Order: sequence, then structure tokens, then C-alpha cells
Amino acid sequence: MVFSFNEGRTMVWKGFSLKWYDSLFTNQPRLWAAVANTLIVAFSSSLVATVIGTLGAIAIHWYRFRAKVFFQAMSFLPLILPEIIIGVSLLIFFRMIGFSLSLWTIIIAHISFTMPFVLLMVMARLGEFDDAILEAARDLGARETQTLWRVILPLALPGVFAGFLTAFTLSLEDFVVTFFVTGSGSDTLPIFIYNQIKRKLPPEINAFSVVLIGFTVFLLFLARRSIKYFVQRK
Repeated sequence: MVFSFNEGRTMVWKGFSLKWYDSLFTNQPRLWAAVANTLIVAFSSSLVATVIGTLGAIAIHWYRFRAKVFFQAMSFLPLILPEIIIGVSLLIFFRMIGFSLSLWTIIIAHISFTMPFVLLMVMARLGEFDDAILEAARDLGARETQTLWRVILPLALPGVFAGFLTAFTLSLEDFVVTFFVTGSGSDTLPIFIYNQIKRKLPPEINAFSVVLIGFTVFLLFLARRSIKYFVQRK
């Protein structure tokens, strides 16, 4: 953070300057393209992972079917395996089916390793569920779809929201899996920064780090104030 305000490019203090912030916003189109790719991948993969993970958690928690234990064990496998194994496996898979590495392969890869986190959180929420509510809904004539949309999902929403945020965060910061499945022109922010620091750390990366930290602190402050406001309203 300190050296983002340094006049020189090296880690030797040459004087105070804001020129790296100016360069960050005017001369770094590749960095901002990587930021855009990162946000697209994170939002898309988290949304799909949340839908699949939520429906999977509901199916595993309430329904009985063959190979239920097998599917449950397989769904949690990415939580146990090292990321490098997941990345190499996905790379081999994409090569076998002839799928070119691109932004789509990154999205698919991120769905595969973030979905179990959503599944785990939603299942934890469903574990606190009072089944008498479902029986009451059925006694009142609610169909399966009505019970899902009007009873189960609203009560499971905290777990669903927590799963989405976890998947989004994991996707934003992932490097290892993304490194193996990224294609030309589809670099995410962690990959872009890695490629930059292999040669020499650009001062603009220091400035971007400060901007990112400041934005994160602002979001946390905003979230805390929002929660406090809604608690007071109740």
C-alpha cells in the first residue's frame, strides 16, 4: 500500500506520487479486461452452482432414490481433493472431448468445485428444518412445486444466500484450477497478476491492491450498516 504512492518503480522510496493510480485507470486495459472476465466467471458460475447445489441438497435431504449415498459422496469429493488434481483432471477432460479452452471452460470448472460448498451450506440449513411445516402444507393441499417455492426455498434462503456468496468468493480468488483451464485471451485477475509478477511487479498492481482493499472495506461497512438498519426496523 505504501509503495503504491511511490514515485519510483522499485521498492526504493523516491517520493510521494499518485501517478500509478492515474496509470491504473488510463493505461491498463488488459488488467480491467481481466477484472471483467473474473466478475463474469464468478457471477455465472456462482449462480449455476447455487441452483444445482440447492436442488441437489433438497433432493438428498428429503427424497429416497437409488445410489443416493453414492451421489452424496461424489458431490463432496471436490472438497477433499487438492485443487491441482481437479485442475489437471478438468484439463484432460476438456482435451478428450475436444473442447477449446476459453472463458466457458473456466466457468464450467468453477461450477464443479464451488457447487459442493453450496450443497453443504444448504443441507446444513435444511437440517434445522421442521418437517411438520411440510406436512401442514400438504394437508392444506399444496402441490410439490408449491411446497418447493412457497415453503422450502423461503426457509432455506439464508443457506442459499450464504452458499452463493461463498461460491462467488472462491471463484474470485481461484488461481490453481483456473491456471489449467484458461485459454488465450480469457485471463482472470489472479492469472493476469501471476503473469505480470513473473517478469517484474508493476507499480499499478500495488495501486490496484489498494483500490480493491478499499472497495472491500466499503462493502463490509455497507453490509454492516444495512444489517443494523434491518435489525432496528424489526
